[in-house]
Amino acid sequence: MIYLDAAATAPPRQEVLQAMWPLLSTQFGNPSSHHALGEAAAGALKAARQQAATVLGCRPSELTFTSGGTEANNLALKGMALAAPRDRHLVTSAVEHPAVLETLDYLHRFHGFRITVVPVSAAGLVEPEALREALAPGTTLCSIMYANNEVGTVQPLRVLADLCSAASVPFHTDAVQAGAWLPLSVAELGVDALTLSGHKLGAPKGSGLLYLKGRIPVEPLIHGGGQERGRRSGTENVAGAVGLATALTLAQGEREVAVPAARAQRDYLINHVLDTVPGAVLTGDREQRLPNLASFCFPGTSGESVLLELERRGVVCSSGSACAAGSDEPSAVLLALGIDSATAQTAVRFSWTAATTERDIALASRAVTAAVASVRALGRPA
Repeated sequence: MIYLDAAATAPPRQEVLQAMWPLLSTQFGNPSSHHALGEAAAGALKAARQQAATVLGCRPSELTFTSGGTEANNLALKGMALAAPRDRHLVTSAVEHPAVLETLDYLHRFHGFRITVVPVSAAGLVEPEALREALAPGTTLCSIMYANNEVGTVQPLRVLADLCSAASVPFHTDAVQAGAWLPLSVAELGVDALTLSGHKLGAPKGSGLLYLKGRIPVEPLIHGGGQERGRRSGTENVAGAVGLATALTLAQGEREVAVPAARAQRDYLINHVLDTVPGAVLTGDREQRLPNLASFCFPGTSGESVLLELERRGVVCSSGSACAAGSDEPSAVLLALGIDSATAQTAVRFSWTAATTERDIALASRAVTAAVASVRALGRPA
């Protein structure tokens, strides 16, 4: 099997599992307990926080461990908005993850916030001038993702962050898909808040992280014993924090070698598919995209049928976001790019890890050509 669905979840790394195992076995104590086992767990949690802070270039106190990217996004957006609502005006883009869009919709429905959705180009890029026009002096916050989970487009984050800074608007970015592949220095990115998820990095599901700059006020979502500096109560998932920090450190340490290799694989796959599959449409920006993600529409097919045919040929991928559970509606991201509904429902996404080989991509590329041809042939009248 060739696994090309890392954007949905990456396989756990062996080094991560080894780092976590002591916290799941011999060092199982509650980090709030004042005995040897508890103190060992507290020490591991402190070390994980420092390790992650080193990667992000921030203070350990600016990090909150969560159950994943969705909770981290909810804590950032609800927490910041409710703690300092200002003029109750929220700004975001048309291609955000549901964890952002649904959170903002909640703030609109239950707390009266107005939402401005900034459109994107046909490649999925936010135009800086459009963002500038959307911002106002009293805007509560702006949230624009670093890299898109469906089409892979990478936003000009520093430019967008600078526009928000000039307007005195706090800026949050969902960096879940960027965590393993793009620079994460929060100072260089210019962000006030940043979200990560462990299972996109090679850590198990159930671990996430929120960076929140300095003394930005945040209203907690979960109340209780005051863990995580009062931002997220509940006994901490120490093993998950250790796993996330380990995976994050490994991924960022390997970027210098991994990114060029993944980019070459990506370009090979894109070129092969566009050359051999008639009518294939690349979605997202050709250059400003994640190095490990290629996404297409195949007009004249069903995306789900292509997926089934690819799996029959030993290639596992997806039709887009894995987070819109049970939905058979066309992708809102693709519609925002100007792709019509019928074409959007033919979408297929390929994404991989640094462990994926050139041979894997070559074999998968040929399987795509054959799978699309097979599905189209089945759809032709006899």
